Amino acid sequence: MSKYKMLGILGGLGPMSSAYFYELVTERTFAVRDQDHIDIVLSSRASTPDRTAFITGKSNLDPLSYMAADARRLVAFGAEIIAIPCNTAHYFYDSLADVAGVPLVHIVRETAAHCAALGAKKIGILATEGTISTHTYQKAADDVGIECAVPDARGQAAVNAVIYDCVKRGIRLGDESSQAVEFNHAINRLLDKGCDRLILGCTELSVFAREVKLDAPVTDSLEVLAYVSIVACGAEPCGFPDDFSKKASVSKYSKVTT
Repeated sequence: MSKYKMLGILGGLGPMSSAYFYELVTERTFAVRDQDHIDIVLSSRASTPDRTAFITGKSNLDPLSYMAADARRLVAFGAEIIAIPCNTAHYFYDSLADVAGVPLVHIVRETAAHCAALGAKKIGILATEGTISTHTYQKAADDVGIECAVPDARGQAAVNAVIYDCVKRGIRLGDESSQAVEFNHAINRLLDKGCDRLILGCTELSVFAREVKLDAPVTDSLEVLAYVSIVACGAEPCGFPDDFSKKASVSKYSKVTT
C-alpha cells in the first residue's frame, strides 16, 4: 500500500510530452527503492482530436469527450490526483474537473504562480495558437499580477514549426538547425518587448528544450507540473532547478490539497 496518493496522467496530447512527463515525475521524486516512488497510471490516447484545431475552428472534432472518458478511466483505476501534460487542453479544465471528481493540477495557473513567486513582472508566452487565442495564460498571469506578451506572426510561426513540424513528428533538433535559430529569434523579440521571463507553454516545447540551448530566463511548464504533482501526491521532489520550492508552487490555483 503506497504512502502517496496515486497520480493519473491524462496523456497522449501528445505522446512524446506525456512520456517525458512520466520520466520527470519518476526521476525527480526522491526515492531509494522502487516502493518509494509514486504509483502512476498513464492514459496516452494519441487518437484524441487536436485541441488547437478545435479551438481555432479548423476542426469540428471535439476532444473533450475523449479526455473526459479517459479522466473517468483514470479515476476508476485509482487515480486520486490527475495531471494533464498539455497546456492547450486546459481550455477544457473546468469541464474535466467536474467529470473527474478528483483534483486536477492546473499547469497554466501553477506556471504563472511560479513565475510570480520568482518576481517576474512580464512574461512571454511560447505556446500553441490554441493556448494563445483562448488567453489561458493571459488570464492566469493577470490573476497573479503579471503582464504578458505573445510572439508576433513570425515568432508564432517559428513556435508552430517546432511543435508540429518537428517534435510531434519525432524530429530531433540541434542548436544550429534552422528551426532552433528562428525560435531563438522569436525569443529575442519577446525580450525586446520587455519580458523578463519566458514560459514554455506547450509541453512539446519542453521536449525541444531538452536538446536546444535557449539563451533566456525560461520557465518550463512541464517541470512546474511535475513538481506540483509530486508535492500534491505527498512525495518529496528532488533534482529541480534551484528556483523551485514549495513556496513557489501555489497549490490553491489548482484546488489541490497537499
